[in-house]
Amino acid sequence: MTVPANTEFRLGGINHLALVCSDMRATVEFYSGVLGMPLIKTIEIPGGGQHFFFDCGGGDCVAFFWFPDAPDGVPGVSAPAVRPGEGDIVSAVGSMNHVAFHVPVEEFEAYRERLAAKGVDVSPILDHDNSPSTVARRFHEGVYVRSFYFQGPDGELLEFACWTRAFTDADVSHEPRTAADRHVSAAARG
Repeated sequence: MTVPANTEFRLGGINHLALVCSDMRATVEFYSGVLGMPLIKTIEIPGGGQHFFFDCGGGDCVAFFWFPDAPDGVPGVSAPAVRPGEGDIVSAVGSMNHVAFHVPVEEFEAYRERLAAKGVDVSPILDHDNSPSTVARRFHEGVYVRSFYFQGPDGELLEFACWTRAFTDADVSHEPRTAADRHVSAAARG
């Protein structure tokens, strides 16, 4: 399948995704020191905050704000409380559930070993397919993406992922659900 062209806007990918951290020094040490992302821009912002940008490849960036008065994140609300395969990965509407970095399929397993050797707690490899559980027991031709998960300094959920096959028209087959389909608890509605 040829990827349909965007006829409204000529987008070139993600300029940057901005997250909030509690400790900019620890964030720099992890994203540049452990993951190897070059720190390409730093900004002091009004009110004593900071905004730093890391090149994550392909002209895209992951950025972090540091605010002196930012509230702490709440696991299960701000971001998932656990990694996929370990329990419920639900997070709040409008939250950032996780950031997946594309890696070459031929380097995928070696990258997992390299992160583990650096002391990063990495999940088992998940081979995602169209089964009801969405995860295959073993790799097969229906697996469309391989991934493993780990967390950044503030518990932000991160993923290294690689596509394993081309998509076809059959890969777009689900009707989008609406706000009316949600099961929000009475307490959450206020």
